Amino acid sequence: MAEEKKLRTGYTTGSSATAASKAALLSIIKQQQIEEIEIILPKKSTIMIPVNSCKFEKNKAKCSVIKDGGDDPDVTHGAEIIVELTFNDNKNQIEIDGGEGIGIVTKPGLGLEINKPAINPVPKKMIIENLKEIGEDILKEKGIRVVISVPKGKELGPKTDNPRIGIKGGISILGTSGIVIPFSTASYAASIRQNLDVSIAMGNDTVVLTTGGRSEDFAKKIVDLPEHCFVQMGDFSGYTIQQCGRKNIKKAYVVGFIGKLAKMAAGVKQTHVKGSKVDMNFLAELARKVGANEEIIKSVKKANTARHVSEIIQENNVDGFFELICSEVYKHMRKHSEEKVPIDVILFDFEGNILAREQE
Repeated sequence: MAEEKKLRTGYTTGSSATAASKAALLSIIKQQQIEEIEIILPKKSTIMIPVNSCKFEKNKAKCSVIKDGGDDPDVTHGAEIIVELTFNDNKNQIEIDGGEGIGIVTKPGLGLEINKPAINPVPKKMIIENLKEIGEDILKEKGIRVVISVPKGKELGPKTDNPRIGIKGGISILGTSGIVIPFSTASYAASIRQNLDVSIAMGNDTVVLTTGGRSEDFAKKIVDLPEHCFVQMGDFSGYTIQQCGRKNIKKAYVVGFIGKLAKMAAGVKQTHVKGSKVDMNFLAELARKVGANEEIIKSVKKANTARHVSEIIQENNVDGFFELICSEVYKHMRKHSEEKVPIDVILFDFEGNILAREQE
């Protein structure tokens, strides 16, 4: 059997911006083009990053790095992160600003100043540390200004979570560790927490947790709340509701289709397709509990998908099946929230009709 290929790590937009900044300063100091640059990461390890382009003069430079998500290619994978670095008279100061394609913060709860560019504190600190490392002498005489831009940022922004959490007009410069861990559940978990923080900061303590875009669209038709209250928990249902409990959310709608809800009903906290199959025996057991006959139970066991199960249940008019799924989901989600969060579970069919609902 072939050995599994080790997944390739990549680097964050924050590391890309840091590398471009450091290359720019070094090109001015050395008056030569920089082709790759070593940067110090927040945990003090280092990483070598290739420089895509490098133009310099006596007192300014412009360098860029191509963001590489490794084997966890996100929306920003392959985007060019450009830094223009100039000197000014503010001795000892390093200023960091956003240019074209960097989003602007419009809502509280992100730990960032409103109406300022969405450049997170960790990348800012990284840039400052890396520039100080090579620019000590320069800083005695001058200040340094760094402007980060991402030409494709405007079109990439809407493909990220930014519009939902109030970051407008571009992407954010992110990254807490500087490296992208492949299939990083960490980044997904962080975006869920961020989404909840924005809702709370905006004064909303009711959220709608959906399993994806389609269930969110259907939920918006029946729950009238601002955009930032809708949280796509994806496969992280257990984690999301636990965070709701910790952040004192007062009510959570849990919304989805039969596939994900069937897994949640079976007590699976993370419902990723690869990680857990829908358990047909479990669903057959539920059908038995609501009085389905042996024929139906057999066909549920042999069903191809959860959607197939719902067709069998509907064709045979089995009462109470979908309600039972919702009440099982309700029970597990309440438990994951440490009994703190009142929950309203809604199971949609694929046309957006409510098949069943369970709430307190």
